[in-house]
Amino acid sequence: MREELRTKIIAICDKKISSKGDNVGLSFYAFFANKNDNPELLMEAATWWIQTHKLDHFVKAHKIKDMIQGGL
Repeated sequence: MREELRTKIIAICDKKISSKGDNVGLSFYAFFANKNDNPELLMEAATWWIQTHKLDHFVKAHKIKDMIQGGL
């Protein structure tokens, strides 16, 4: 996964955790605007989330952040 996406995911997870608490869940759509302005990056996130790690639709933000920081 490219560094741009890793950085974005960590920032969004931090924002969601700080505003909604440590138990907040999110989907990979949380990392993108409601319009498809970067389909390549969206597909990269979807592939990582769905195909590579077989994650459920909603996953705890702290788990996603830990995975990204752990190099997964």
